[in-house]
Order: sequence, then structure tokens, then C-alpha cells
Amino acid sequence: MKKDVIEPVALPTVTLEKPEIGNIELYRGLTGTVEPADMVTVTPKLGGEVTELLVKPGDMVAEGQIICQIDTKQVDSSRIAMETAAVNMSDAQANLSRMQVLYQTGDISQQAYEQTVNAAQLAKLQYESAKLAYDTQVEYSSITAPIGGMVESTGVEVHDTVSAQNVICVISGEGSKAVSFAVTEKIIGGLQVGDEIRIEKNGSEYIGKISEVSTMVDQATGLFNVKASLDNAEALATGLSVKLYVISEKADNAITIPVDAVYYEDGDPKVYTYSYDDNLVHKIDVETGVFDSERMEIKSGLSLEDNVIVTWSNELYEGASVNIANDSTETETADSGAADGETAE
Repeated sequence: MKKDVIEPVALPTVTLEKPEIGNIELYRGLTGTVEPADMVTVTPKLGGEVTELLVKPGDMVAEGQIICQIDTKQVDSSRIAMETAAVNMSDAQANLSRMQVLYQTGDISQQAYEQTVNAAQLAKLQYESAKLAYDTQVEYSSITAPIGGMVESTGVEVHDTVSAQNVICVISGEGSKAVSFAVTEKIIGGLQVGDEIRIEKNGSEYIGKISEVSTMVDQATGLFNVKASLDNAEALATGLSVKLYVISEKADNAITIPVDAVYYEDGDPKVYTYSYDDNLVHKIDVETGVFDSERMEIKSGLSLEDNVIVTWSNELYEGASVNIANDSTETETADSGAADGETAE
């Protein structure tokens, strides 16, 4: 009776790769609003009637330029008080001059003379105080631009009665731009001042750096506000909505392997490795971290010396035998053995 011939099953061929040190960064797409890097809201320090508005939206202003005049109803009274104090000071000085002559000739007592000196000094202090009050009123009635830039908007008109809460205008600084956006608690944990962001608008790309990261939740949105400065973004108009990308998660100087080398059993990540010590496959439990479409962070379970199997085979299991594709280790071993044999001869 003819016996069946049992043909040996070919071993699966796998490719090995050692873990590498690398960085993995995951980007999240968000929407932001372009704004000037410097923006100032101008408000009056005292209430009054707007008598003159010297700017309109779109105007360029210089720092210190007068942009609005307000009748505070106190300039005239302050001026009168100052002029009255000036007259009193002049009279006190004239009286002091007369008393000095009388005192030197002995016609008045030292006490009377000292009283005249004190009166003159008091009159001088009263004048200086009145002048300061007047100068302050004049300053408050003339609203000036705190920075140079463009007037984005105005909030008053001539003959309006304003208070310290009214906005005269909003001025944006010249040149540089910024973008503001809001993120969730999960994303805010991975953002730091100095981190780079990328912005896309109308086919152009702009690079910026995070300059402000809020540590408090915005009560209106439940999100954290973030601001980033932009480079060479003068073409972006203030108030424009843009698409931006920030790093939501990252791993620096991490042990990484190809994503396809990680398998899951009941939700637990596993990696197959090959050992040249026993020429067998071993299944390793690993702790994974951040991953992208190509690489995955391995937090524990592997070292840089491990030989990770990066090709899939349904014949992989603990203790399996496999063929190694492009096995440089075996080739080196064979070459070494041959060299040793030649030496022995």
C-alpha cells in the first residue's frame, strides 16, 4: 500500500526592525480669528460732551495724536481756580517783599514776619495745586492715541455725551498680526508659550508662535483662550476667520515602532519580537502612547535592542519559528564563521 507523503509546511517569512528614537506630533485643526498683535480700546477719563472727533475708521494715527475733544464742564472752573490762586500768590509775594523791608528795619516782630512767609508759601502751594488740576482737566478733555496704528472703529459722534465707560475708538498697532482661538481642556494641556502653529488661508500658509495661554476657562464658551503671534501676515485682514493647526499631543525623544507592528488582544497592545538566542518568536506586552499614521510611541515593554516583527502573519504566536527576510545577522554570523575557519587553517 502506497503511503501518503507529508510535505513540510513552509515557515512564514517576516521582516524585523529595531525600535527607533523619534518625535511624534499630532495636529488638531481649529478655527481662529485674525487680530492685530497690539490693540487698544480708547476711553475718556472723565465724562462730558464730544465737541470734536478727529478720526474715522481706517485712519492711521501716530502715538500722542489728538483724536477727540471733550468738554468736561470742568476746564473753565479749573482755569478760574488756577487764575485766582495765581492772583493770591502774587499778592502774598508782594506782601512778603514789603514785610522783609519792615522786618530788616525792626518795624515788625519776627513772629509777624514768619506769618507773612508762611502765607506766601501757602499761596504758592495753592497755585501749584490749582494749576495741576487745570492741566489734568485739559489733558482729559483732549483724548490722544496711546499707540500708533490704524483706527479700527469709533464708538461716538460729535455732541454725544460720554462717560468713562464709553469707547471713543479702537486702535490696532501697525504691522504685526496675531490669531486668537479657543481649545478644550484636553488640548490646552499640550500647548505652551513658544509652540509653533500653522495657518492656512486662500492657499497661503503662515507660521506663528503661541504667545498667550489662558489658565482659566472662559465662562461664556467653556473653553480656554489662546493667542499666537504671526510672522509676515500683513495680508490677513483683521477679523478674518482662518483655519489653523496646533499640536494636540506629542512625544519627544520616544521609543517608536511602526503602527502596523502593534496587535491587540482583548484591547491590550502586543508586539511580536524575534530572538536570535533561541531563534523563536516571542509575544511582548507593551504600553503604548501617542501615534500617528506611521509610528507609535512605546512607553514600556521594548528596548532599542529588540527585534520587532513588522510584517503581519496569522502564523505568529509565542514560540513560533519563522524565516527572517534579509537576515543580516545570520549573514554576518556566517561570514564570521567562515573567517574563523580560514584563520584556523
